Amino acid sequence: MSVTSLIGVGLGGGLSYLGQFTAQRQAVRHQANELADRRRTERLAVLREFIEAVQRAERTAGEKEDTDAWWARSEDAMDAVWIRRSMIKLMFGPSLGDLAQENARALNAAMNRDFDQDDATARWAFTEQLEGPRNAFLRAARAELG
Repeated sequence: MSVTSLIGVGLGGGLSYLGQFTAQRQAVRHQANELADRRRTERLAVLREFIEAVQRAERTAGEKEDTDAWWARSEDAMDAVWIRRSMIKLMFGPSLGDLAQENARALNAAMNRDFDQDDATARWAFTEQLEGPRNAFLRAARAELG
């Protein structure tokens, strides 16, 4: 075998290894990007579900009346909020989970408030008390998503 043949085999083998190594790194990078995209989509879904549950609970609180049917709706609405709050804590950790919990507690207080049912202005006055926790949660969620 000549020196030229050995150089050719060595160079060819090295280039083949380099090609395989590069392809493998690209595949790993592609998988990591796909996983990150899936997780972002999951996290967005969890946030959306929480926001929707909060909105339903807020609407239920505004329609408050002292009937068994309303109390059942309010319990269902708050159960949905608490479950989704737990998912936020699971998917995002305590920093966003704690803000979701503050939001849920404010809503729970709104559900249990006393007011004159005939006063239309007072019926929705509780929403001002929800703005702070809601806005803090939304700011933190936006920052979390980048």
